[in-house]
Formats: sequence, C-alpha cells, structure tokens
Amino acid sequence: MKTQRSFSKRGFTLMELMVAMAITTIIVTVLVSITSIALDTWNRSRAELRASRQAKSMIDIMAKDLESLVVRKGNNSEWLSAEVPTPSEFRDLGEGMKSTNATKLIFFTAATDRYNGDIGTDDDNGGDVSCVAYQLEYKDPIDPSGSSRFKSFVLSRYLVNPDKAFTDLLGKTDSTNPAKSLDAVFNAAYPAQISLPENFVCENIFQFTMTFHVQTTDGLVVTTTPVTIGQSNQETTSKKFKIQGSGIATESTSAALAPAQLASARVTAVEISATILSDTAIERIKTQTFTAAAKSKFLAQNSYEYTKVVQLPSM
Repeated sequence: MKTQRSFSKRGFTLMELMVAMAITTIIVTVLVSITSIALDTWNRSRAELRASRQAKSMIDIMAKDLESLVVRKGNNSEWLSAEVPTPSEFRDLGEGMKSTNATKLIFFTAATDRYNGDIGTDDDNGGDVSCVAYQLEYKDPIDPSGSSRFKSFVLSRYLVNPDKAFTDLLGKTDSTNPAKSLDAVFNAAYPAQISLPENFVCENIFQFTMTFHVQTTDGLVVTTTPVTIGQSNQETTSKKFKIQGSGIATESTSAALAPAQLASARVTAVEISATILSDTAIERIKTQTFTAAAKSKFLAQNSYEYTKVVQLPSM
C-alpha cells in the first residue's frame, strides 16, 4: 500500500508583510535623511572652502601691497586715498541686495609684481615705486558689457608700473587742491583700466571694509584710534581717509584726531575685513528682494567673514 504525504504550503501573513514594510520604510527614511544631511554638509563645506579661497586671494594680495606702502613726508603730495563710493556707484553694487560697504583704494607701493614680476631682468627699468588701485564692482568678470546674467561682486586691482607711475602720477597730486587729489589724478590718467577683465582678483566679495589704526601723540601719551571707511556718521567712521606728505586727512570726528595732532600722526596698521557670499546666495539676490530683517538672516546663513590686520612700514 502506498502512503501519500501531504505538504502544506504556507505564505507570509498580512501582519508579517506590514511589519516588513514598516521596517523597510524606516530604513529608507533613515538612509534618505543621512544622505540629505551628508549632501547639505558637503555643500556647506564646499561653499566655505570656495569663500576662503576668494578671501585669501583678496586679502593676501592687498596685504602684500600695503606692507610695501610708500610715503614721503614734507610735501603736498597725496600717497594714499581711501574713499567710499558715491551714492550712484553704491546703487550699481548689486540687484535684490546692495553691497553694504566698499572702499575705493589707491596708493603708492613697491609692489613685488611690478614689471610683471620680472624684477632684476632686462624688463626691469630700475623703478621701484608703483601705484595700485582696488575697486569693487557688480559685473560679469569676463564680459563687462553689462548685459550678462553671470554678474557677481567682483574685486579688481590695477597696477601701474614704476615708469608710468613716475610720469603720470608721482608729483601730480596736490593735497591743497581737491581737483588734484590722488583719486582725481588717477582716474584722469587711467579712467577705465581697472574694470578690464585681466585685472580681476576674485568674486563674491559682498563688502569689504578698511580700518586704519592712527597713532597720535599728546606729550607722553600715545593713543591709537581706529578709523573705519564707511557710510555711517559714527565718531570713528569716515567717508575719506588720506595719507599726505603733510600728514593725515580724515573726516572722523574723534576727539583723539584733532587737526593739530594729525599733522604728526602715523598709521601703524590697516585692518581688512571682508564678507564673502556663496554662489547660491549670489544667484538668489538676483531674483529676490529682502527686508532689513530678512537681509540680516540671509547674510548670517549664506556669508562668511574674514579679517586680517596688516602692519605698515614706519611712516
């Protein structure tokens, strides 16, 4: 007699399927969350790294120029000019969000890259006093026509080699005549060169501020007063700062910077402060407008601050 064996075929129950689906859902949710956090961290790190590179490019080259600042006393010449842009120039610095501060900076310096860095070669004509200018503009660094949608806050630097600096600028300024200020003489000789694409230094510089540390002496008391170039009317803020052969000229109303003291004052250091925006932030300000509160929050989330104090040679 043959005996038949019966096999029961058993599948998953509805409860088992629901538990499996719930576990799978939890695992997928955790993986998506971890991936999102990782991508967000990577994007933030990438934005901060790019911002630090932009800041390094800007601050390092400015520091080198300032460390070689050239000033000669006992004359009416102007050796350094730092001014805030005019209201119309500020209106051009941005779209949905305008730059908060920028310094137009021109000064004489023994720049190490004069003669294209070929110092000591046949291209070196023996001069050592150059003139350099820095300017912040809102434009396309490659196409300056104004029609491009790839605009950014661009810092430009124009270096006048010693030969041209000697013939066009040195001795041409007069601190007693506003029409012959360093800014006026430079712009007359080189009206548009600083905006050329080859003078590009870095981009995404939302604002940069120069603070000059002015040392004055009253008897045996030595006082160092910071003077910041900016738009506000605070006591230690000025719209202009000049180093002249006859002394320092500033609009600061600080009691420590009386006109009689400024004649013998000296600048011991310059503090460079910059705010760098991320690429994403640059794109957003082209399409959005911001209230004052929204602007502060936006900058806190999408900008990076960098500062460096540069010690100046003895004046």
